[in-house]
Amino acid sequence: MKLARSADDEAFRKRLAEFLEEHCPPEARLSNDFIASSEAGDDGVVSIPCWARKWQACLFDHGWMVPGYPPELGGCNATPSQTLVYFEEMTGRGIPRSLHFVGYAIAGPSLLEFGSDEQRRLAPAAIRGDTIWCAGMSEPGAGSDLASLSTRAERQGDEYVVNGQKVWTSYAMLASKCLCYVRTDPDAPRHEGISALIIDMDTPGLEVRPLRDISGHAEFAEVFFTDVRVPAANLLGELNRGWQITIGALAHERSGLWVEGVAICQRSIDDIVAMARRRGLDDDPVIRRRVAELYARVRGLRALGYKGFASFAQGGSAPEHSLMKVATSELQQELVELALDLQGASLAVTDPGRSEEGGRWQRSFIKVLAATIGGGTSEVQRNVIAQRVLGLPRGS
Repeated sequence: MKLARSADDEAFRKRLAEFLEEHCPPEARLSNDFIASSEAGDDGVVSIPCWARKWQACLFDHGWMVPGYPPELGGCNATPSQTLVYFEEMTGRGIPRSLHFVGYAIAGPSLLEFGSDEQRRLAPAAIRGDTIWCAGMSEPGAGSDLASLSTRAERQGDEYVVNGQKVWTSYAMLASKCLCYVRTDPDAPRHEGISALIIDMDTPGLEVRPLRDISGHAEFAEVFFTDVRVPAANLLGELNRGWQITIGALAHERSGLWVEGVAICQRSIDDIVAMARRRGLDDDPVIRRRVAELYARVRGLRALGYKGFASFAQGGSAPEHSLMKVATSELQQELVELALDLQGASLAVTDPGRSEEGGRWQRSFIKVLAATIGGGTSEVQRNVIAQRVLGLPRGS
């Protein structure tokens, strides 16, 4: 059996490669792990650099931001197979589409699928990056278990009055709009009383407090709502049907992420092999065994991802992709730990001028600790896989 791309898909790949060679800025090629592209000010608050804003707009204007969309939404009406080619090419080169995933991956698709005509008109600016969005999902008592959210919105005339708190909100310090999930019926079953509101971030009563992570940077924030008044027309979709929007939003966020996760793991493997050779460790049987085991897992995950994509492209479900988030995030952590092990005592050196690859692996270690938390913890993901993929009963 011969596995190969069609002539149309290869022509698509060629057009994309030519575009990237001509237009991709050098700054977009500097990060091996998608961890070093953002900028932080003296206060530690992370911002979206100018080059990244221009690059996202360039992709949109040339039909390469979301290829499956029509041109007016930053795409080129690509087929599912061509979209996969797109992800392969971008991630294989280590080029990010955007440093603002909420706009194109959560807000934009949600507006297009569930919004009124007026709300849908907000989508192009979100996808192009002209409008910065944040997503009000996690709360102190509702992280991966989003259905436990308690931020409440009460209808008063032509407005909703919102009270509560969100946490770990990406881009909240920069955003002008928030897609916020709120409880509008406290008496309904927890999945059935949730709604989605579009909230302007400069609305009175809304307060943003940046949160510093272990790196010293503030990429997230707490958001407090105290009698925040939101026009009833800002309700996205149907009242008390917001859970369907959250499921769709998370699905859009993860679309193609398995390709990115596998590509990052593959690049890490390649760079670890190069490091082992530089350090004269490539003949060590223990290291060779560890690298071989991790390499086999990367190849296995790639095959699993393709299998799921084949089902998805034919209109079926892709339960394989439910496994990919857990597997790739945990594999990334193991790869970084191996890279640090190869450095011996020098792993403690973080000075970019004196550490291996400018301290790349030390920085990666700090960031990758969150890989099994963000987007749904591995523990919750395993419960989802057990119940919805394997059909196992819920524990008592």
